[in-house]
Amino acid sequence: MPPISSLRSSRSAARPPLPAIRVPAARAIVDCGVYVDGHRLPGRFTHSAALAEVRERRAGFVWVGLHAPDVHQMNSVAEVFGLHELMVEDAVHAHQRPKLEVYDDVLFLVLRTVNYVEHDSISTAREIVETGEIMIFLGRDFVVTVRHGDHSGLAGVRAAMDADPSRLSRGPSAVLHAIADHVVDSYLAVTDLVEHDVDLLEEDVFSVRQIDVDSIYLLKREIVELRKSVTPLGTPLQRLSQEPSLGVPKEVRRYLRDVQDHHTIVAERVSEFDEILSTLVEAALAKVAVQQNTDMRKISAWVAIAAVPTMLAGIYGMNFEHMPELGWTLGYPAILTIIAASCIGLFVTFRRNNWL
Repeated sequence: MPPISSLRSSRSAARPPLPAIRVPAARAIVDCGVYVDGHRLPGRFTHSAALAEVRERRAGFVWVGLHAPDVHQMNSVAEVFGLHELMVEDAVHAHQRPKLEVYDDVLFLVLRTVNYVEHDSISTAREIVETGEIMIFLGRDFVVTVRHGDHSGLAGVRAAMDADPSRLSRGPSAVLHAIADHVVDSYLAVTDLVEHDVDLLEEDVFSVRQIDVDSIYLLKREIVELRKSVTPLGTPLQRLSQEPSLGVPKEVRRYLRDVQDHHTIVAERVSEFDEILSTLVEAALAKVAVQQNTDMRKISAWVAIAAVPTMLAGIYGMNFEHMPELGWTLGYPAILTIIAASCIGLFVTFRRNNWL
C-alpha cells in the first residue's frame, strides 16, 4: 500500500485548478453618463445601456470612466464599444509613452499624468514626482477614459463639464480637450513646485555649505522622469490641433492649439531644469575636487611640519658612539629650539600661502 503522503499528492495533482474569479466591469467603472445636447440625462446607466440609449436616440454621446481595469473588465467594455484588442492591451498593462493612434474610426490617446510629492527637504525625499496614465478612446458617439494612478482623478473635470452644457454640446472631442487641458495644467503646477527645488539646490551648490551631491542626482532623476512624461505629448497635440482628418471639430482644434502652446512652455521649462541640473552636477563635482585639493594641501603642510622633529629625532636617536653633540651640555635645549623654530617657520609660511 502506498504511503498516505503520496496518495494526497496524487489527488492534489489530479484536482483541476480553481477558475479565476472574474470581477464585473461595473467594479472598475467610476462613472458613466449619457449626454444629449450638452446635458446629462438623469438616472444611472451601465456602459452597454448607455450606448444603446444614445444610438436609439441617434443623438448625444456616452462618457465612461474606468480606473485600473483588469483584462476581463476591459474586454467587457471593449466588446460593447468595438475597441481594438491592441488598444485594450495597452489600456490594461499601462506604462505607455504619450501617443496618438487611430484604429478604424476610434482615436486612442495616451497621456502621462504627473503629481508633485510634498517633502520637507530634498535630502530626505525618496520621490519628488510621481506619474500615472490616462487613456482616452474617442469614437463618434462615445468617449471612454481609463486611468492608472491614484492622483489622476477626473471627477473635477467631469463636474466642470457637467456645469457647462455649451462645451459638452460640441461632442466627445470636447471631453478630450478638457482632459488634455487638465493634464497640461497639472504639468504647469508641478513645474512651478519643482522650480523651487531647483532654486534651493542652486543656492546650496554656490554657497559655502557642504554639498549633498546625492540630492542633485535625485532631482536629476525625477526631472528625467518628468521629461519622459511631458515631452512626447507634443506630437499628439500637434496632430489633434492641425489634422482635420482625425475628425476633431474645427472649434475644438482651436482650443487644442492653446493646450499645445501651454505644453510647449512646460516642455521648455523641463528642458531648462535638465540643463541647470547638469550644470549643477558639474559645479558640485568641481567644488568637491577643489575641497579635496584644499584638504590635501592642509594634510601635506602638517606632514611637512611633523617631518622636521621626526628627522632630527631620528638622527640623534641613532646612538652612535662618536656623536659630538651627545656630550654637549646645551645639546638638548639647542635641538628643541631648532625643532620649535623650524615648525613655527613652516607654519607661518604655509599660513601666508593659505595652505593652513
